[in-house]
Amino acid sequence: MNILVTGANGQLGNGMRLVSKDSKDNYIFTDVAELDITDAAAVSKMVMDNDINVIVNCAAYTNVDKAESDAEFAEVLNAKAVRNLADAVKANGGTLIHVSTDYVFGGSKGNTPRTEDEPANPTGVYGVTKLHGEQEIEKSGVKALIFRTAWLYSEFGRNFVKTMLDLTSTRPELKVVFDQCGTPTYALDLAAAIFDIIENRRMDGNEGIYHFSNEGVCSWYDFTKMIAEYSGNTACNIQPCHSDEFPSPVVRPSYSVLDKTKYKSTFGKTIPYWTDSLKVCLKNLGH
Repeated sequence: MNILVTGANGQLGNGMRLVSKDSKDNYIFTDVAELDITDAAAVSKMVMDNDINVIVNCAAYTNVDKAESDAEFAEVLNAKAVRNLADAVKANGGTLIHVSTDYVFGGSKGNTPRTEDEPANPTGVYGVTKLHGEQEIEKSGVKALIFRTAWLYSEFGRNFVKTMLDLTSTRPELKVVFDQCGTPTYALDLAAAIFDIIENRRMDGNEGIYHFSNEGVCSWYDFTKMIAEYSGNTACNIQPCHSDEFPSPVVRPSYSVLDKTKYKSTFGKTIPYWTDSLKVCLKNLGH
């Protein structure tokens, strides 16, 4: 089987490289230098020339704050480009595996984990454009699995874990918000889940939206405390603060824990607890 991975230089794309390295399937990894997914003709040619059976779309516009002033391009990358991928792989009789976000629930209230069928209510451009991407997939009629995830981190690129490793090792004191709760997600855990579905040919008949993050719940403050503790950066005095102490153009979800029951029951899998996966990542980073 031929699998195209887009956004291959990002956190999840690099995770897909690692987990698929011994696969007998043919994985083709591309980023914008190799394939501009906003170019429908280029996407179609790539899919047809390589007889692509599955596209794993790891590409996205993910700068939540910048999206507010760059809405047009965010829409192009998070929605229109997704439709290009959907149309191309559908024409070849294949499946699209697409990664979405908890930000589609940006305006939701309460502290109940979000299920897949809960109405979306995004509050910012990023969440709106990611929701549009999901809707474009549905309108295309392609066979698709959509994975909504949250708080993604890894050994690769820029992310919260690597930023906090730096700050807690260089600053005597740090304030981190405690009134936004969710679940950190180790990119390699999500990559492994997607790879397992492809490797074991579990796509057909299981199309739909799934939620995937690590298990458990914490605030950004709790997350930072564990990063510092596990890495040995205990000299930094980490204090909780309110979100309004860090003004942002976007109203971020105050509680965006994802309910993973559907994924676990459909595929018969368990998901690691967030602190266990954090320890694995930090060990790989040399901590």
